[in-house]
Parts: sequence; C-alpha cells; structure tokens
Amino acid sequence: SCPVPPSLNPATIGGPYHGPMMIAELTRHLLIEGRVQGVYYRASMVEQATGLGGRGWVRNRRDGRGEAVVQGPADAVQAVIDWAQRGPAQARVTRVAVADMAAAEFEAFEGFVQRGTA
Repeated sequence: SCPVPPSLNPATIGGPYHGPMMIAELTRHLLIEGRVQGVYYRASMVEQATGLGGRGWVRNRRDGRGEAVVQGPADAVQAVIDWAQRGPAQARVTRVAVADMAAAEFEAFEGFVQRGTA
C-alpha cells in the first residue's frame, strides 16, 4: 500500500496544510421570504457570513424574495442559515427554504458578496 503524504493525512490538521479536503464543505441554496428587501438584509448577510467564515453570495429577486448561496464548513453554513432565519432588526423573515447543491451546480467561492437583482 502507498503511504499517505503528510500534506493529505487528516492527522496533520493544524499543520502547515489547510486544504479543502481536510474539512467537510457544504453548499446550500437559500430562498428567503418576508420583508427582506429595503431593510439592509443583503449587506447584513455579507457581514454575518464573512464573520462566520461562510463564502458565496446574496441578492434580491424581482419577486420580492432574497436569494443566497452559502458555502463553507458545515458549522459556518449552519450559522449563516440560522442568521438568515432572523435577518437584521428591520427584516421580518417568514420562511427560508434551504436546498442542498450538488458539486456540479456551484463554483468554489472566495469571500461573500452582494450580487445584483435577478
């Protein structure tokens, strides 16, 4: 058998290598309903997601909902979803529909950004 190089060995977590295969990454698609436009929801989500270690994007939709894709370690993704269900103080979130995204459906994101309305 072939030995596992130290850079790929899970036992070396915390060492010099912190590649994406060492931590379970999730990607979730969110559709946010309620009063989520014109209440600083997108900018607040960018701040929250960035602070929690999430990556991806958030945007308004023409139908009045918010939409986001959140990517990162499972705990960071869940923390962003938990926040999305509350939103900023002025928001009134009534529902957040969360869907898993298959690897073929998304790109690897760097940072968390606001996108234009779709």
